[in-house]
Amino acid sequence: MAKSPKKSNYLRMMWLDSYVSSAVYEVFDWLRRSISAYSSFVYRFRLSGPKRVIVDLLDDMATFGTVACLGLLAFALPPFSGTGDVWNKGRDYAITFTDENGEIIGRRGIRQDDAIPLEDIPPHVVKAVLATEDARFYQHFGVDVLGTFRAIIQNARANDVVQGGSSITQQVAKNLFLSPERTIQRKVHEAFLSLWIEARLSKDEILKLYLDRSYLGGGNYGVEAAAQYYFGKSIRDVNLAEASMLAGLFKAPSKYAPHVSMAQARARANVVLYRMLDSGFITQGQLVQARREPALLVNSPAVASPDWFLDKAYADTLALIEAKHITGDYVIEVKTTINAKLQEAAQSIIDKSLDTEGPQYHATQAAVVTMATDGAVKAIVGGRDYENSQFNRATDAMRQPGSSFKPFVYLAALLNGYTPDSVVLDGPVSVGGWAPRNYTGKYGGRVSLTTALAKSYNSVPVRLSQDFGRPAIIETARKVGLKAELETWPPMVLGTSAMTLFDITTAYGTFATGGVVLKPYTVLEIRRPNGDVIYNRANEPPEERVQAVPEEKVAELNHMMNAVVEAGTGRRAFLGFTPQAGKTGTNQSYRDAWFIGYTAHYVTGVWFGNDDFTPMNKVTGGLLPAGAWHDVMLWAEQPQVGAALPGIPLEEKYAQYALENPAAPLEDVPDMSADDQIADADAETPADQTAAVEPDDSKPETTKSAAITPPTKTAKPRRQRVAPQPTEEDVAIVRTRESDDPVVSVLKDMFSIFSNDDDSGKKAKRKRKDTVLVLPDANTKKKRKSSNVKFMKLKPRDR
Repeated sequence: MAKSPKKSNYLRMMWLDSYVSSAVYEVFDWLRRSISAYSSFVYRFRLSGPKRVIVDLLDDMATFGTVACLGLLAFALPPFSGTGDVWNKGRDYAITFTDENGEIIGRRGIRQDDAIPLEDIPPHVVKAVLATEDARFYQHFGVDVLGTFRAIIQNARANDVVQGGSSITQQVAKNLFLSPERTIQRKVHEAFLSLWIEARLSKDEILKLYLDRSYLGGGNYGVEAAAQYYFGKSIRDVNLAEASMLAGLFKAPSKYAPHVSMAQARARANVVLYRMLDSGFITQGQLVQARREPALLVNSPAVASPDWFLDKAYADTLALIEAKHITGDYVIEVKTTINAKLQEAAQSIIDKSLDTEGPQYHATQAAVVTMATDGAVKAIVGGRDYENSQFNRATDAMRQPGSSFKPFVYLAALLNGYTPDSVVLDGPVSVGGWAPRNYTGKYGGRVSLTTALAKSYNSVPVRLSQDFGRPAIIETARKVGLKAELETWPPMVLGTSAMTLFDITTAYGTFATGGVVLKPYTVLEIRRPNGDVIYNRANEPPEERVQAVPEEKVAELNHMMNAVVEAGTGRRAFLGFTPQAGKTGTNQSYRDAWFIGYTAHYVTGVWFGNDDFTPMNKVTGGLLPAGAWHDVMLWAEQPQVGAALPGIPLEEKYAQYALENPAAPLEDVPDMSADDQIADADAETPADQTAAVEPDDSKPETTKSAAITPPTKTAKPRRQRVAPQPTEEDVAIVRTRESDDPVVSVLKDMFSIFSNDDDSGKKAKRKRKDTVLVLPDANTKKKRKSSNVKFMKLKPRDR
């Protein structure tokens, strides 16, 4: 090609035009010659007549077949990428829960056990499954073409679906990756996925998945879980009749489950036996023997499960699995922190209180949470009847705590320079047009913080918040572990912010630990079915102790809250044998009544109310909740071992009370009921010593309350019981004088520590009416007859 001329722009334009025109001509000329050459080439293959018809048909079939295959491939693409842990995608957990001793207390998730190796499963079980589900399993490549055509023919003859065409591999694909809907797309997915599975797993691995993952009725997945559920034995031990019944469940578990219809289950088992005979898996004699001795259903006794606790433990387990990145284990055993006897007792106490006193006070629901001061949750009662309502009122119900929120206000005051003896005016106060009053409409005048908290005066927290501000209260509550969202308006100091019983009980636990934030937990250990430990809390690095507030400030608060149960609104919760503290709470219109309290060993919260938020009949925190708390803690504190709380030392008065009021055995601990009589021991308290209190702090049936008089309570006759030796020094233990313990006998002979010498200063008067024993007031000055128990201080055992 000639170079572009450089003489003028006109010549350059002419040259460019001729260049483009020449190029276009050359291209079109090349195309024309190429087409002509192609025509000349294919002309020699020109057909006519029948040959052309056949070639055209094959050509069209190839064209449309290719399009159809591409469309089918796009239609059949499975809804997953095939990467990651595809074999457990969407799998549910099967969790068995036990107590600290390894006793099973319940299950959550599905019922499954995949720990049995395939070689341990009896051959007649495998043969029964193959005979009824896929006799050619070990011969086909994932899709049994012959079996599919045979099923189509059989169904066409019967004009019904009498035989399935899916192979075991296809059913595994459906169980693992697909939904049970009957559509053409799902069948196409099954076929393609079965080929994908066959390319990645061996036949035995596929069969093991099928035996472990298939649903077999009654909430059971897999042959091991089904054998345990229906026959009370491992799959290793089932006989031929039982194996045939299990194999019959794969087709329609809801229809052929023996606990639903034994007749249909046995009829289906007979079909399986005849198919095994046709396949050559059993002899005629084995068939006859299996029919003569059919499988029998074992009725497992119903066990009352602590469902409220299990719901919390299940949620904690799932959170722990995610936090610890525990993958690949879906059938696990979890050891929990529950105290099964305490859980049962707490439920019984709540039920009895609602049955006997609920109608009178229009209270239909209640909840309890008990945890040790190290955070181990021991009992959760989320309502009256789990079968009627699974809503957990202990962990999920958001209710207003009323005056049980006040300790956070007083702790904030202590952190801002106040002391328990600081004097504050209990009188009319107004904040932005809001003027709170005490329950009686009367005021206490100038009172100390201790008295204000014990009597639960309403104006004092308001004045305190005006001094150092509500943000300081919110910050203090956050520090000690309260997680609820707190309001910022003035009434929040009286407990208007909604929170759960579990949340506020946890925050109170920080008071029991001396200001160390309490972190509740329910899981101690996670194991595989074969016993391998996946997680053990004891082997984990210890969690950092967070000292939220100074211990001396918590000690002052505990001292103030101790007055609530000894001289204030919570006297019905008085235990007597050990230092304790707590606070009552009642919100507006008696919709919620609370008592949260603690000892050195346990912290317990109790709530009473109604699900529809209707008011109760003047139920205060010092009434039903305090009584229920008292009974629950008697069960929790077994044996009754006194221990000091921060700010509340273990004084001689607790030992004296323990001597005069022996501990009842667990089975005889009385429940609070409408017949219980709570009376002040010192009935001659001057009327001018009574104080006005808010709703949650008064008993509707009384108008007077003693200044410092721990309550007494009727109790059942007590049997003799020997408490185990404590492991700490300077503790109070209740022991009967007549004991069979050889250690006590030796000590008695050597040191006469159980002598019968009367001590005039420790005599107790007991009022008896029939078989009912009225316990004396620990602080009364009246003389008492000597008790049949003695108090002693024991040193720790040498170990």
